[in-house]
Amino acid sequence: MLFTQHRSSRTLFASVSLLFLFLLSPAHALTDLEPSKEHRKAIRDMLNQLNSSHYVKLAVDDASSSRLLDAYLSDLDPNRQFLLAEDIASFQQYRDRLDDELKKGRLDTGFLIFNRYRQRIVSRLERSLDDLEKTVAAMDFSVDESFLLDRSEQPWPKNQTEADEIWRKQLKNRVLGLKLAGKEDKAIVELLEKRFRNQVKHLTQLEAEDAFQIYANALASLYDPHTDYFSPRLSENFQINMSLKLEGIGAVLQMEDDYTKIVRLVPAGPADKQGELQPADRIVGVAQGKKGDMQDVIGWRLDDVVDLIRGPKGSVVRLEVIPALAHSDEERKEIVIERNEVKLEEQSAKGEILDIEDASGKVRKIGVIDIPTFYLDFDAFRMGDPDFRSTTRDVHRILGELLAEGAEGIVIDLRDNGGGSLAEANGLVGLFIESGPTVQIRQSNSRVIREGKRRSSPYYTGPLAVLINRMSASASEIFAGAIQDYQRGIVIGTQSFGKGTVQSVNPLSHGQLKMTESKFYRISGDSTQNRGVIPDISFPPLYDSEQIGESILDNAMAWDRIARARHSYYYDLRSGLDKLEKRHEERVAKDPDFRFLKEQLAAIEKYRDRKYLSLNIAKRKKEREEQKALQLAMENRRRVAKGEKPLDVLKDDELDTPDDLLMSPDTEAENEGEEKDKRPDPLLNEAGHILVDAIPAFQQERLAGRP
Repeated sequence: MLFTQHRSSRTLFASVSLLFLFLLSPAHALTDLEPSKEHRKAIRDMLNQLNSSHYVKLAVDDASSSRLLDAYLSDLDPNRQFLLAEDIASFQQYRDRLDDELKKGRLDTGFLIFNRYRQRIVSRLERSLDDLEKTVAAMDFSVDESFLLDRSEQPWPKNQTEADEIWRKQLKNRVLGLKLAGKEDKAIVELLEKRFRNQVKHLTQLEAEDAFQIYANALASLYDPHTDYFSPRLSENFQINMSLKLEGIGAVLQMEDDYTKIVRLVPAGPADKQGELQPADRIVGVAQGKKGDMQDVIGWRLDDVVDLIRGPKGSVVRLEVIPALAHSDEERKEIVIERNEVKLEEQSAKGEILDIEDASGKVRKIGVIDIPTFYLDFDAFRMGDPDFRSTTRDVHRILGELLAEGAEGIVIDLRDNGGGSLAEANGLVGLFIESGPTVQIRQSNSRVIREGKRRSSPYYTGPLAVLINRMSASASEIFAGAIQDYQRGIVIGTQSFGKGTVQSVNPLSHGQLKMTESKFYRISGDSTQNRGVIPDISFPPLYDSEQIGESILDNAMAWDRIARARHSYYYDLRSGLDKLEKRHEERVAKDPDFRFLKEQLAAIEKYRDRKYLSLNIAKRKKEREEQKALQLAMENRRRVAKGEKPLDVLKDDELDTPDDLLMSPDTEAENEGEEKDKRPDPLLNEAGHILVDAIPAFQQERLAGRP
């Protein structure tokens, strides 16, 4: 199934700044890489397209040359550990020359810097070659010293001695982590040697195409984070991804330093249905089949990791990950996924009825429509099939079924919906408004186009809520924003992703250029870019906004406004939000699962804010015990509140994590053979309660205004 690659603040190519490479066999002579004629022509083509068609009008001058040098160095060595201050000083002579070189199709400086960087890594690894076993054996973990987690804002090492010290602490931290995971010195050395051999293989096999890809993407990143250069190999992958023909696990990946990180899961894909892999998890190992050896992939190129995870339908891949909610990098989890394709019907909208008890004790029926993505069967549509599948058609049908079952209100669940067809987002809004605009699209030439429902037709007029989270993006944000702007429904959840731009893929003489050409705006005139949609009533955020979202990406386009589109207001919902918020807070204050969720997230946030890790094994063990004690106390408070027996010791299989609370887990049947009862997750259940509280606001006499 679809397996796409996403480029963040780091290069699409997995930077070979190998944080945990520890050996290299001597005499690995590296031949300097040189650009080809195809590369020189491609960079000129790329510049021409960026200058003529990109939404951002960026002058290719000395200022952008300076930014390009900084971006390129950051992509190569994000943790500032291999290149020395003397290297950076020698590169300064090129700071205002790169723009002139690129205009002439010259790539000499880009390749010179890349070759110097690669030489520094090889030199570092060769010096570590002969004494890894002795180095590990000699490490003293009783010494009170610490390791800086992020060096991206630190000065470059001023000399080789300082670089050696940075390396020593990095190596010691990795060894300590493995010790805390229960490994002996011999196994640690073997693991690091194996990791190294894999890495050295990648280093020695680098080609000019790799260097060009990093340099071209550093240039593309100056415009915005969604503009990318695709090498011929990546171009082929992208076409496979777009056609949904690729068999795999169904995940969108990006590089973050030396780790492959999950950005999002494809709805109804193998990983999504398996249920354990989560956004922001970091993949550190990949194994084939149920018994294959785990291949360490820290520091690997992204496309090589993708190749390992891919495979034919029905085959098994095992992933070793650091969970997004882990308290430390020592926490690992193995996830077994069977590869498969995603069928359109599995991604389609689905409906259910929630029974919600109101303040007076009366049970009210609330319909829920879960929409994983905004889909349209283009092939069936083009062939004139009258039964072609689409989000709007399916939701229209489900809406009728839920109302026939007695639903008094509807919750549209867009959590984890990463977008899809813009036409379907517009069509879906049309099911809930009489007519009017739904989105404004501003093109690179400043022309604004308005899309929407042009003709009046019957629509659902009853109570409506939209549930979103940080992974709701693009088309989801257009729908939620329009419903909020019309005051047609209440938006509930957490701040959405904030991707409010449109890309096109254009051929180059060598490879392809994915380029941002337009920007989305709500009918209120507000952009969805960067800021996303802010809910009317907020829930605790499962996803860390400092790890996931448009706002964390380098050179993300800013939020701004244009003129509002003339539109009606269906109800006066905003005047009642304070009352709804108060009832919501009173209700969740008594909800054990909500209290547990907030405590969990607060505890995790505390550890995420750390800048240093102790390299003293006693202190690290104490931290781990304190974490376990805190988890046990939180879990027991939740259990007592729910009338359950508290635990004496916390076991992994006895703990509901925030993931569990939000993933609508199946409750195991007491007797084998019985059907499992599916209980709604707390957030969806609370969204139903909020909508029940809001039902009086959705009366005709409460209409806020018409155009």
